[in-house]
Amino acid sequence: MAQQSKIIIGGLARHLVANGSISQEDAIKATEEATKNKIPLVTQIVQSKLISAFDLASTAANEFGQPFFDLSCFEYDQETAPTVNEKLIKTHHALPLYKRANRLFIAISDPLNFNALDEFKFHAGANAEAILVEDDKLSALIEKTLEAQDTSMDDLGDDDLEDLDISAGDDEDDSGAVSESEVNDAPVVKFVNKILLDAIKRGASDLHFEPYEKRYRIRFRVDGVLKEMASPPIQLAGKLAARIKVMSQLDISERRVPQDGRIKLKISKNKAIDFRVSTCPTLFGEKTVMRILDPSSASLGIDMLGYDPEQKQLYLDNLAKPYGMILVTGPTGSGKTVSLYTGLNILNTEDRNISTAEDPVEINLEGINQVNVNDKVGLTFAAALKAFLRQDPDIIMVGEIRDITTAEIAVKAAQTGHMVMSTLHTNDAPQTLARLINIGVAPYNIANAVNLIIAQRLARRLCNNCKEVEDVPREAMIEEGFPEDQIDDLKIYKANGCEQCNEGYKGRVGIYQVLPISEDMGKLIMKGGNAYDMAELAQKEGHNDLRQSAIIKVMQGVTSLEEINRVTQD
Repeated sequence: MAQQSKIIIGGLARHLVANGSISQEDAIKATEEATKNKIPLVTQIVQSKLISAFDLASTAANEFGQPFFDLSCFEYDQETAPTVNEKLIKTHHALPLYKRANRLFIAISDPLNFNALDEFKFHAGANAEAILVEDDKLSALIEKTLEAQDTSMDDLGDDDLEDLDISAGDDEDDSGAVSESEVNDAPVVKFVNKILLDAIKRGASDLHFEPYEKRYRIRFRVDGVLKEMASPPIQLAGKLAARIKVMSQLDISERRVPQDGRIKLKISKNKAIDFRVSTCPTLFGEKTVMRILDPSSASLGIDMLGYDPEQKQLYLDNLAKPYGMILVTGPTGSGKTVSLYTGLNILNTEDRNISTAEDPVEINLEGINQVNVNDKVGLTFAAALKAFLRQDPDIIMVGEIRDITTAEIAVKAAQTGHMVMSTLHTNDAPQTLARLINIGVAPYNIANAVNLIIAQRLARRLCNNCKEVEDVPREAMIEEGFPEDQIDDLKIYKANGCEQCNEGYKGRVGIYQVLPISEDMGKLIMKGGNAYDMAELAQKEGHNDLRQSAIIKVMQGVTSLEEINRVTQD
């Protein structure tokens, strides 16, 4: 208490102690913590849950006679809002909402924050009036506003944005004539670099640069869902496309055909992120899509992917086999590559020779011999496979089985003492077997070569901070496929949304169907059974389909019913 007595509490905290809202000890502790954490005292009081943001704001409004406003009812428009220096907003924890005539209305959570009003008045050249709001909502809106400003062309004063270590991911020469103005235009360089960094910070998997007749938009795919992040002037469309093409060493003079390239962005001494770049001519210019390839995703470990214990053990058991084929299937963006590389990471030991053929190589792993397929020069999947088989392989990974030639070589390799891993684009595991038959692989070869099939999807994880219990009628839950005997005691959750997540979700989790090829399944394949027959047998053998695995994730509170309905079908 001797130390606490030296601390003088004042401002709003003193008033809260005086009216009995918080104790003096709590006020002193909050003052210490706010100083230590370098945040406003009001924010510290709310974060410490000494008093709710709503109760604090309404109490302050009554005591100081200031108008109290609910920010959730206010549609904040970044384009029409008053422009204020970012430093001013951060320093005073206040945000200008709108301007009427010569009056600037400022959202604050501390009614005694007179310095904020004075500084905003000075910088804006207008009279400033305070509007009292809840601190948590103000913090969230400030963060959102500053993030939006980060991806605008107006305030890119960071000189180091021009000096980011960026290189193309290959050694091909640029065959197009490069315009100096397009390459060295500093605002464009800064803007593109800022967009790339923002995408990495937000955990985006893809960036879309899209020109239209009257507007230009940039979208990020975060947790599998596209969201618009910036809308620069349409006049910049050509310069932005040219800048990205120069970074990835593509021909900027060729705008009539699609091009593919790669960018390596070094963000620290020990970390570099690769971007796979694809351009495509559209009606109003070139659309550019960049996929972020993070090598660290391969080292997450199998426990982080979302396999059920039985599914995980099946995968590990089949990885331990000396030969045979493991197939991973699902749509684009469903995490197939990460699943394969997680397996390769487990197998990547000194005593094994591992080679991969991919189009293109997405994750770079030391200890694995990786080949980029290049159809233009004749380096197809089939050609790479043939080369691998002459180099004493133990494990072969083929990026995708697309044709009968690749399929037959892969199957023969699996039958002659090699472990082969690959992907196909089918909806579930039984359809994968039917797909192999349809492209011309003999049923007895499939039955003898394939050990395991993994079908997968990626679903968004619910945010643990804000998820809410959802009330779903029993009949509806039965219809959705939940087990009848567990419904009465079951709690399922829905997305809500808070400042810590993305519309109620944070990250993604895998949903899997893991199907080993048993003796009975092999017999069914050789008899010419179709996908429905194989699915029925898989159920009898106790292997969950994708929908059943998704329902388990809902029952565990990992994701929502709405989300699994988005990514799986009944």
